[in-house]
Amino acid sequence: MPAPQPEADLALGAAAGLDEAARDRIEAAAFRKLVEHLRTRTDVQNIDMMNLAGFCRNCMSRWYQEAAADAGLALETPAAREILYGMPYKDWQAKFQKEASAEQKAAFAAANPGH
Repeated sequence: MPAPQPEADLALGAAAGLDEAARDRIEAAAFRKLVEHLRTRTDVQNIDMMNLAGFCRNCMSRWYQEAAADAGLALETPAAREILYGMPYKDWQAKFQKEASAEQKAAFAAANPGH
């Protein structure tokens, strides 16, 4: 597993005036909306996300798993992925994953040497 991502300090600018509990509720709600959005956008492939943004659903599930570990909760990779995909990962792959094109693979290799 790659090294855990550092937690961003979101208490900047307008968020600096929010108390921690309010910020946590807002961040959690925004995260849930992002997850729901990705569940409905099954046309967006993980390789597209990696090529454009440098992360994908699997990255997000790993971050979720890391956050659970930080909270003292054990969460296995398949369970973390199911939370993000809304179904077992193998089912999502069978229903929605397409073979990456040569161009997508080349873009990924160029942006992620050694990955």
